[in-house]
Order: sequence, then C-alpha cells, then structure tokens
Amino acid sequence: MSSPLSPALLTDRYELTMLGAALADGTAERDCVFEVFARRLPHGRRYGVLAGTGRLLEALPHFRFGDAELAALTAQGIDDPRLLDHLAGFRFTGDVDGYAEGDLYFPGSPVLTVRAPFGQAVLLETLALSVLNHDSAIAAAGARMIGAAAGRPCIEMGSRRTHEEAAVASARAAALVGFAATSNLAAGARYGIPTTGTSAHAFTLLHDDEAAAFRAQLATLGTGTTLLVDTYDTEQGIRTAVEVAGPELGAVRLDSGDLAIEATRARALLDSLGNTSTRVIVTSDLDEYAIAALAAAPVDGYGVGTSLVTGSGSPTVGMVYKLVERDGVPVAKNSEGKRSVGGRKTAVRRHDADGTATAEVVSTGPVAAAAHDRELLVPLVRGGAVVDPRSPAETLAAARELHARVRDTLPTEAWSLSRGEPAIDTVPA
Repeated sequence: MSSPLSPALLTDRYELTMLGAALADGTAERDCVFEVFARRLPHGRRYGVLAGTGRLLEALPHFRFGDAELAALTAQGIDDPRLLDHLAGFRFTGDVDGYAEGDLYFPGSPVLTVRAPFGQAVLLETLALSVLNHDSAIAAAGARMIGAAAGRPCIEMGSRRTHEEAAVASARAAALVGFAATSNLAAGARYGIPTTGTSAHAFTLLHDDEAAAFRAQLATLGTGTTLLVDTYDTEQGIRTAVEVAGPELGAVRLDSGDLAIEATRARALLDSLGNTSTRVIVTSDLDEYAIAALAAAPVDGYGVGTSLVTGSGSPTVGMVYKLVERDGVPVAKNSEGKRSVGGRKTAVRRHDADGTATAEVVSTGPVAAAAHDRELLVPLVRGGAVVDPRSPAETLAAARELHARVRDTLPTEAWSLSRGEPAIDTVPA
C-alpha cells in the first residue's frame, strides 16, 4: 500500500499558480496578514460555533512537499523549476492567532489570522477553509440539537450518510458541542470520544424470531443494552424485550413511526410491565426541529445521523480567507457584496454585569477596555510551531469545555430555532 500524501496537496491549483508568479516577480516574500471570517451566518442562524482549529493545527506540521507530492504536481503539468524547488523546501514559519476552538463567532469575527510571507500564507487557504467550513457547520447544527434536547443525551450516528473521513470530523465536531457518544470507531480511536452501538434490524431478521435475536444480544452485551423493538410490531417487540431481559433492561430503541406517539405508548407499556427504569431512545432522521417537537414526549435520548453530518441544511458556513495587510499596509476588496475591511483585527466580546454577551467588538486598532470584556484572539502558532501542542483527545476536551462555558453566555433569544438575526451585533470599537 502506498503511503498517504501530505495535506499539502489538499489545496487548489490556483494557490500554486499565484505562488509561482509571486516567486517570479519577487513578491512572494512580502509580509502578509490573511484573516478567516464569515461575512454572514447561514440564513436565519443566531450564532456560529468555531470547530476544526485543532484538526488544522494537527495538519500544519505535515504540510510538506516531499518526493511523492512533487511527482504528483509534475504529473499534472506543474513543472516550473523555481516553484518546485521552493515547494521542496517549504516550511511554514509564520504566526497564527485565532479564536479558541469551541468559541462562538458572529459575522465579521476574525476567527483565524495568519501572518507570514505571501509564499507561505497563500498555500494554507484551501486547507484552512476546508477544515473550518466543514467542522463549524457540523458544530453549529449539533449545538442547536443539543439546545433542543434540553439536557437529554444525543448520540452521533451519521457515518453512513457522508464521506468516510468527513464522518470522523463530524463525530469530533459533534462531541465538541456536547454529543455524548459516536458510532464511529475511528473517531473514538483518534479523539477519545466514547463509542456506542448495539444492533440494526438486520440482526433481528437474521434470527428465527425476535426473542432469539434479543437473547443473543443480551448474552453478549448484558441486560443494560438497548434493544431495537420495532422490526415487526413495536408493542409486541417491547413485550418480548421485557420477557427476555426482565426489569433491568437498559433501553428500547424506536426507529419508525410518529416518534412522539410511539414513545408515549412505549413508556406507558414499559411502566405497566414493571420496567420503570428502562429508557426510551429514539432515532430516524432527527434534526433540531424534530428533537424540539419531542420535548414533551417521554424520550430519554436521541440518535442523530443525516441532518447532523450535513449541517442540518447548512453544510458550510461561508468562511473566507482574505488578505487584509501587506508589509504593514491595510489592503481590502471593494467588490460589490464582497467588501472586506483592511488591516489586522482585534476582537473582544462584551458582556453585561450578569455575564450575558451583548456585542462582538472588532477593530483594526486597540479596543478600549470595558468591564466584563473578554479578549477573543489567542496565540496558536509562533514561528511555525504550535504554541500549545496537546494530544488530539486533549485538544478536543479543552474545546468542549470552552464551548460549554461560552454558550451559557448567549442571550435567551439565541436558543430560538426560528429564523432571526445574530444573537449579538458585530460592532466597531
């Protein structure tokens, strides 16, 4: 098996085209500042969640053009000797600042700032946007689901509905915003996320009858397991599950029908049979709206797949990577509908005396300190080296802890699932 190619090839060809031209005219060494930000949130969303920074920093040390990568470029017709020589010795030596992973963001928030010679910084654009746009979309959708679940646990189980590597990244983003577990084993191995999974309908259909399937599962996993009870007839499935497992059965899973009605019936039947501690878990194309609709139903947990790993209608968050400063001079686009603000930004989040966020203050100069402000930009990379190298699991745990803290600072209206404006305004200093 051939060795995997470097993340350096996870880029667009025009990055190399620009670099080749800049090397030719001597501008590749100009000191530049690029910023990543979203001009707006996905339509109707009240806040964004920054996710993927940890994955990006994991990839940075491996962003190299070795023999295999250079051969791949040559095979695609990229044969400029000066460019290839430059890439062969490429090392990122710049600085990166940004919002801490797990933090919230709003329109115009400078979530990542890259300062380096143009010939280095320009190469990071595609990878940075690919990672941050995907992971932040999943995290934002997941955060809305966690809010709708109101303390009931959510499990990520969307691996079969997306690209195999996107599935791992999605599980990580979901865990960041509070999902309790994932079905994805690679995510468990890479990031220390608890994994879970019992059986599908195929396992029941494999056996001569439902009771035999349940006995086999119990023999392997114990009475604390979750039995899928709707393969044939849900009411009979619950009765069979209780008959086979007894009052210590951990949970039953419902995967079809009107889940509010089915959960109510299941709870009543379980209680009547003496299984008052057996939980009711629901799955089947859930999103934040379906979860919210089940708030009054006797549901103990949710398994979420397709809507989560596709961003629940917003599979990207529209982040862009823009040059804002060159050799200390602010530069900006003036394109209609795509204007940018020149100059490197600073950012603080303003809060009231109760700790509720009131504004995102973004400025090209110092921000006058006010009571209850929180500075948002933190150093991530200095001289090409990650400032706080941790294991992938530790990085995820820190992001999850931060997110849990900052989401509690949102104003009440941020939790509404109805379409609306950002929960707080982005304002200049």
